[in-house]
Amino acid sequence: MAKPPTGFKTRLEPQDEYPHDPGDAGNYNESMYFNVFDPGKKTGGWFRIGNRPNENYAEISVCIYLPDGRVAFMFGRPAISGNTAMDAGGLKVDVVEPFKRLKVTYSGKALLLERPFEMADPKQAFRDNPTLPCTVDLDYEGVSPMYGGETVKEDGSPIEIDPEKSFAKAHYEQHCAARGVITVGEERFEIDGHGLRDKSWGPRHWQAIDWYRWCPMNFGRDFGMMLSVIGDGKGGARQGGMVFRDGVYDLISECVIDSDWDEHGYQTALRAKVKTEGGKAYEVTGQVVSLIPLRNRRTTPDGQTLQTRITEGMTEYRCGDLVGYGLSEYLDQIVDGQPTGRTAGY
Repeated sequence: MAKPPTGFKTRLEPQDEYPHDPGDAGNYNESMYFNVFDPGKKTGGWFRIGNRPNENYAEISVCIYLPDGRVAFMFGRPAISGNTAMDAGGLKVDVVEPFKRLKVTYSGKALLLERPFEMADPKQAFRDNPTLPCTVDLDYEGVSPMYGGETVKEDGSPIEIDPEKSFAKAHYEQHCAARGVITVGEERFEIDGHGLRDKSWGPRHWQAIDWYRWCPMNFGRDFGMMLSVIGDGKGGARQGGMVFRDGVYDLISECVIDSDWDEHGYQTALRAKVKTEGGKAYEVTGQVVSLIPLRNRRTTPDGQTLQTRITEGMTEYRCGDLVGYGLSEYLDQIVDGQPTGRTAGY
């Protein structure tokens, strides 16, 4: 998230950890997202709940990367009424202390995929793979400052946005530590690792962004990064993110990501060159350990079908002599069968 332009400011308050008034936008979305990766057990996962109160449902996702390459996954659109809690479909987020401690729990089912690529065809994947009981019980601790918030006018008044072209009007992130237990069927994993969480709210269509590359990572409790490259829809890209080190965030001013691909067009490895506003330079490499392809489809009022692909890769990162873990999340619109970001050279 870049610094706001002249005449605007970024606002973030403790009450933003809780649900907001959704207003009248039909596509209002309020979501909280958490990931965690245990470097010792080579196990991790991410969890998202997105309330769409004006459409009377929530989007929930549970994705767990097991040490042997299998992925346990569940997605649902449970019905909700109003926007009073992040609690739907067995997935729940409790704010224990804003900006410091949160709890993520899940009790439900998960599809166990020995071949995660099969999720490219969800119907067949759910038909051909077993569904097992799954629980998540994780305590999150914020280890970094907060990054982001809501961009407003200098007088604090909101910015007018077009709901049909919006991805979110407010967004923040934080590097975290997380501990707890995940179970999939009879398997139990005690998790002690690090991750990143985010929250966003406002009108959202997944098709409002041409493409992006989002790479959160941790190299321990006191060193992490989030790399962000977002297509501007005009052939260019906005580069940003932050480096967490020495207890503070150093904003990224330049971020160039070069990716390797497999025959499906999914990322297998990446190399990133990063420069910060504080004058630091970093080179990071990433090797995808396990990847699951997801999608979102929407039909426009004129009958056009739009398809968004999001590939979620648990990734081993290296920066100098340090080894860390995190995610490489690549979002692309699929046009004529091709991902827009790769077509643009990213």
